[in-house]
Amino acid sequence: MWILKRPTTLPSPEAALPGRTTPIAAPGRHFVSGRPLTGRWPPGIETAIFGLGCFWGAEKRFWETQGVYSTAVGYAGGYTPNPTYEEVCTGKTGQAEVVLVAFDPGVVSYAQLLSVFWENHDPTLGMRQGNDVGTQYRSAIYVADEEQRRQAEASRALYQERLTAAGYGTITTEIVAAGPFYYAEGYHQQYLAKNPDGYCPDHSTGVACPIGVNVVLPGTNE
Repeated sequence: MWILKRPTTLPSPEAALPGRTTPIAAPGRHFVSGRPLTGRWPPGIETAIFGLGCFWGAEKRFWETQGVYSTAVGYAGGYTPNPTYEEVCTGKTGQAEVVLVAFDPGVVSYAQLLSVFWENHDPTLGMRQGNDVGTQYRSAIYVADEEQRRQAEASRALYQERLTAAGYGTITTEIVAAGPFYYAEGYHQQYLAKNPDGYCPDHSTGVACPIGVNVVLPGTNE
């Protein structure tokens, strides 16, 4: 989120910071909607985890999406348990800044959330977004199950075609099974609702994702 250069190579598990067993305290309620923030979801609510650079702006894109029940920012994809933001910024945790999205699949599909993901950052940049450089800013989709993996990989292939046609390079987004999600500190949660003039760069490519324009993913009705 600050315009600083940080390590662009992931640490080994052995070299990662040790972290802690106690979770970082997070608010119980979403600052914007007042809904639960920490997982007490109603029946039928599903979750997805996306990393698309600075999590302040990324979270706002999702909480503004119809059918999203709640959102939270945190860390995933790395080795250090319950890391602090300061630890993540060292590049020694392996963690990425991510958004946890709790959504009603009867209103918004996972494929539609993938469209929000692809269209709101540049997934070809590797370990950065714009001037935000470091492993914590990498593009990532952490899938909850094999169906999410299949849809994520299919959408990546379709979006790559659009990006290539527009002159962009190869997508670097990692698509892997979701491990633990660690909540970020309370002041990061819904940051741009609390700080409307806060840092929120736009790194989108301007290339439309085909999932959002009536393209059907192979094997689905999306």
